Amino acid sequence: MPKISPWLPRSLFASLAIVSVLASSAWAQKSPTPTRIRGTIESIDGKTLNIKTREGNDVKVNMTDDIGVIGIAKTSLSDIKQGSYIGVSAMPQPDGSQKALAVHIFPEAMRGASEGFKPWDLRPNSTMTNATVAETVAGVDGQAIDVKYKGGEKKVVVPPGTPIVAFVSGDKSEIKPGAKIIIFGAKKNDDGSLETNRIGVGLDGITPPM
Repeated sequence: MPKISPWLPRSLFASLAIVSVLASSAWAQKSPTPTRIRGTIESIDGKTLNIKTREGNDVKVNMTDDIGVIGIAKTSLSDIKQGSYIGVSAMPQPDGSQKALAVHIFPEAMRGASEGFKPWDLRPNSTMTNATVAETVAGVDGQAIDVKYKGGEKKVVVPPGTPIVAFVSGDKSEIKPGAKIIIFGAKKNDDGSLETNRIGVGLDGITPPM
């Protein structure tokens, strides 16, 4: 199980802060509708990633010279504490709660990143909540977590078996054939090609669940 450091080097923080459920404002301005890509690296040709997406499509994504890598490591529910800053991809429930599909733990340096509640595309009608844990309580159907963000709060139920991961330091050596990846915001160029400056890679063979 990875140790989640409360402090990250400034360069890593800069890398992390651009990715996740965000993309940098400068990158977003170049690509008003960034493309999110989940899949497996099939091969690498120079700076071009040949990716088989989770939908079964083949796509090519060019990496910029300053490509940054975010490691996505398996962890456990016990690492989520009161005060933790987390992201929850979930399905809305009739009672107003959110049933977690996956939870990712942000490092302390990313507290406040893309804070709030928004639509997500993990599944049809899924949501993403980036917020601070106010309280956790064990329940019949799993762990109940109350989270708060600017302007609101949500009750999240985390069923047993829900994937729990943490964002950790990554390395370019993790970009290799067979790696399970997520690109949070690939930019579409005028010629139709896709380009990214950040990539999330599942460590030890895991599939990024968010």
